[in-house]
Amino acid sequence: MRVLLCPLNDPGYLYPALAVGRELRRRAHTVTVLAGQRAAPAVTAAGLGTSAVTDGTALSVAHWTVRGPQQYDAVARAVRRLRPDVLVTSVLCHGALVAAEAAGVPVVVLGLAAHLWPYRDAGQADTCGRAWRLTETLKHYGTVRELAGLAPRHDRFPDTPLLGTAFLLRGHPVMEAPDAELPPAVRHVGPCWWEPEPPAAEPPPGDKPLAYVHLGRTFGGTSLWPRLNAAFTAGTHRGVVELGRSGAPEAAAGADLIVGRRPWMSPLVDRADLVLTNATSAPVLAALLHGKPLLVAPNGSEQHVLAAGCLRAGVARRLPERGAPARELRAAVADTAGDPELRARAEEVGGLLADGKSETRAADAVESAAR
Repeated sequence: MRVLLCPLNDPGYLYPALAVGRELRRRAHTVTVLAGQRAAPAVTAAGLGTSAVTDGTALSVAHWTVRGPQQYDAVARAVRRLRPDVLVTSVLCHGALVAAEAAGVPVVVLGLAAHLWPYRDAGQADTCGRAWRLTETLKHYGTVRELAGLAPRHDRFPDTPLLGTAFLLRGHPVMEAPDAELPPAVRHVGPCWWEPEPPAAEPPPGDKPLAYVHLGRTFGGTSLWPRLNAAFTAGTHRGVVELGRSGAPEAAAGADLIVGRRPWMSPLVDRADLVLTNATSAPVLAALLHGKPLLVAPNGSEQHVLAAGCLRAGVARRLPERGAPARELRAAVADTAGDPELRARAEEVGGLLADGKSETRAADAVESAAR
């Protein structure tokens, strides 16, 4: 079987696809990854072959709302050249979805740790803007589809075009709303965890316990930096900050913070007492896989969905809002790290995620879609 992986090339989307690709290659399938220049080293580290994309922005999550047509062109060219039996792509990859439909190729979508769009149960309260998010997503998908010249679709449910042949969530049902009814194409498979091996390096100074901090986009909301500076000045923990997709660091001179950009996080999460995050999928899953409690501060988009799921599952606390006194922010870090019930629940949910079968389940779904 020939498999074309065309995920978004940002680590939070690329790495899970590589995990699935490695399992498919282990099963003797031919796996090729559509990748820009910045993603190519990770693909090579995963032991998979690359099909180069000249315009890396076509597969960048930062440009998903505007580069869909370019993504469609890149994926369509790769489909014509490689003749895959199945595509594997990321949520928000509308160009890949449309290219697969145009070529008559089944497509499996790797989603986030929780479902972004409305549940099938009409009685479920829309507490995280799911309906609005679906409307906005379909608007961008429709633009790509129109430019590709495809005839209008007439689906029973509006989200059907976004789900592909199969849509795989990387979390666990415990992180969804109680009794949530997911669309039939959607299933939970687990984290599909992979990241490059970290280089041998000196560990962070060991005179204080660590908190791992992973920043996401602000979506026009409030920066975490004022609260980070307050929480880690004269506090109990040293913060090791991964800038992720955020902007330039704004660490204060007296704050006990180590700031950087790294293509891996597991060694630091393993050493940390807690994970403080805007609540994007990768740091949430890393925290739970290592049995670490979470302190969440969502700003926009999927961050609110996943933060709500973490709070509901009992694995997280919420960071006090902007303007909270410094003592409350320091206390939130210390109390989250020292709460035995929160840690026990994080370990329990992490055990549900780390059952060793996520790549297997995902690869099974890809094989089934190809058939």
